[in-house]
Amino acid sequence: MLTRRDLFRGAAALPGGSARRPNLLWIIADDHAAYVLGADGNRQARTPNLDRLAREGVWFARHYCNAPVCTPSRQSFLTGQMPHAAGVTVLRTPLAEDKPTLAKQLRAAGYHTAVFGKMHFNRPARPGLHGFDLVMTEDAVRRAWQSEVRPKPLPEGVRTRPPWRPFKDPARIWLNADKLPYPGYHEDMLGTYIARRAVQYLQEHRDTPFALWVSFTEPHSPFDFPLEDCDLFDPREFKPPRVGPEDGWQIPLIFRDLTERDKQGIIAAYYTSVAYLDRNVGLILDSLRRLGLDRHTLVIYMGDNGYCLGHHGRFEKHTSYEPAIRIPLIMSWPGRIRHAVVRDLTEAVDVAPTVLDLLEVEPLPVQHGRSLRPYLEGGRPARPRDHIFSEYLENEEACVRTTRYKLVFCSGRRERQDGYKTDNPTPGRWWRLYDLERDPGEFQDVSRRRPEVVDGLLALMLERFRKTHPEAPNEPPGLSVPEAIEFYLRPRDG
Repeated sequence: MLTRRDLFRGAAALPGGSARRPNLLWIIADDHAAYVLGADGNRQARTPNLDRLAREGVWFARHYCNAPVCTPSRQSFLTGQMPHAAGVTVLRTPLAEDKPTLAKQLRAAGYHTAVFGKMHFNRPARPGLHGFDLVMTEDAVRRAWQSEVRPKPLPEGVRTRPPWRPFKDPARIWLNADKLPYPGYHEDMLGTYIARRAVQYLQEHRDTPFALWVSFTEPHSPFDFPLEDCDLFDPREFKPPRVGPEDGWQIPLIFRDLTERDKQGIIAAYYTSVAYLDRNVGLILDSLRRLGLDRHTLVIYMGDNGYCLGHHGRFEKHTSYEPAIRIPLIMSWPGRIRHAVVRDLTEAVDVAPTVLDLLEVEPLPVQHGRSLRPYLEGGRPARPRDHIFSEYLENEEACVRTTRYKLVFCSGRRERQDGYKTDNPTPGRWWRLYDLERDPGEFQDVSRRRPEVVDGLLALMLERFRKTHPEAPNEPPGLSVPEAIEFYLRPRDG
């Protein structure tokens, strides 16, 4: 088994004999579900670069986001705190600037910190924001791309996707059911520009310790991909997941009109966007190897949340079903981390403590996760996680998943503002229990047959809230367990 000393023996020995801390390269994808990856056993996915990264490092096969929506998830794993503790539980909330972050911690330890791409900070980019020395997030990176890239003209008569207008156009349009490319070639795309800026950064900082975040917009809808990839997948190759009568109550109205052919096209567009994402990840990883930095750099690849591609009639995240909350996590460091596949349960809040532990940097003042270092050293923690927790407070919903069961609890009181309304927007309190061993598709509610399991998981959910929620001292006395959980499910951002 590798010890911490083994991990760092030689890690600081760089060309020329200089010594320094190892680097961090954290690559983030937007809405990349774990099941659309060759490393997860998906033979239709075209992800050779990510598959290679997984073969060289550790693939966490049961890794879960703590919120199935972009902003809360990202600010949670950046701060190492649960979304409700980070103060960001709905899409448009900006992270408070005084919050401790992983970037601040690394910057204080002597790292040059940088970020390129989509981070959902919901603030204009500026140096120093949340601990990043160089900040090229959504507004800044798009301005630079539009200023520096002169797209080549497209051939006449080529169909490309229209402007993205979610909830204004029919779902089949903004979900790209016609599998139309972005109006541009690979070298002119925003994602490719982000990859090139990351490569430039690696070249410029090869002799200084860096912590670099690279965050792509793919494969978020409308599932962008370049003109060259139009024929990468045939929609007829995909069979949409079955939708049963038990799904009717929860299918958002906006998806009710999608045809079977629409669904096939949407799935094919998503897979094509993932393939484009993988190619840009390859550009960065190839540069890291070419510069001789791979053996001195901890590389992390992770999605912010998963995505349903027709599962239970849905084409989005915003739910507690497995496709929406299980996300990819790969950690690689050639010569330091040995290859393994981890099938224990892990959470997104575990990643920040792991980074700081591996790089020998002081831990964050608040850490709700656990270091995954034992897995990276060829071992296993003395007490692996026995459950994961995820919350979607826009719907006042949360779930607890063990190796066998999943309990989803919802207050049913909040009329959600995310566009995914159902026939009955405020049905009142409900919960559902799924036996994942017998029903991995999460169709049959067995809560009435297993009340003792329900009680145990409700208690576990309440315990997670009480241990991490800043409002725990204000919990009213005398509440039942469901009532107490509902006290914590209300969004309190800002």
